[in-house]
Amino acid sequence: MRRSHRIAVITKILSEHPHQLFSLTDFAEKFGAAKSTLSEDLAVIKEAFAQMGLGKIETMPGAAGGVRYVPKLSGMEVLARISRLCERISDPGRILPGGFIYLSDITSDPVVIHDIGEMFASYFAEAHPQYIVTVETSGIPLALATAHYLNIPMVVVRRVSQVSEGSVVTVNYVTGSSQRIQTMSLARRALPVGSRVLLVDDFMRAGGTLRGLAELMAEFESQVVGMGVLIEMKQPAAKLVKDYVSFISLEEIDSTNQVVKAVPAGWIKP
Repeated sequence: MRRSHRIAVITKILSEHPHQLFSLTDFAEKFGAAKSTLSEDLAVIKEAFAQMGLGKIETMPGAAGGVRYVPKLSGMEVLARISRLCERISDPGRILPGGFIYLSDITSDPVVIHDIGEMFASYFAEAHPQYIVTVETSGIPLALATAHYLNIPMVVVRRVSQVSEGSVVTVNYVTGSSQRIQTMSLARRALPVGSRVLLVDDFMRAGGTLRGLAELMAEFESQVVGMGVLIEMKQPAAKLVKDYVSFISLEEIDSTNQVVKAVPAGWIKP
């Protein structure tokens, strides 16, 4: 295999398996190339990724070492992706009765979800979560994409427990917007006690769901190492959770004047 072909294949393998360690011995056997040659190939890939702000290629020495791809997007790339998404969300045609906006086409778009999952993984990688936790249903695609880029399992909390999941832990929580009592459940077998978890959701108004998830994690004696939200409503200003990260601020939904204003979160800088 020519060098250009080999570099293309290695790049594809690494980028499709984030955070997964591949040994140079396996690559040497696969491509019939010396490890010194493969090291030169990886140096080319590493430099290209660094120049384009697409992540890091990490090499680890020793018998148990190898190479892996770690998503680490530049601020400029994150801002570009979020800005494109804000432009889509700001379409007045998305306004629904009751002050809601239509988002299903975005949360079911594989390309968009791919981009968002990579951004979440890039931001939260240093928190070293062991599980991604979300609540059904609209947050599942985003959580699954994030889990893929962190190479860890996803856990789905149910609104209503299912017989097929065995014994469950159930908590009651208060929604932030309507102040209603709701329940959420998680199978005991779904999450080991004492895990490090990252909570992920697609939309947050007051933070009631995230707080309910955090309370449920406490029942599993698990540590919440981060909370990630794609879209945050600007109002109400007082949220029920702290230390969360949102990527988009939905500042205005005016059904009378047909105005929707979505902007990138203030922390995102080029």
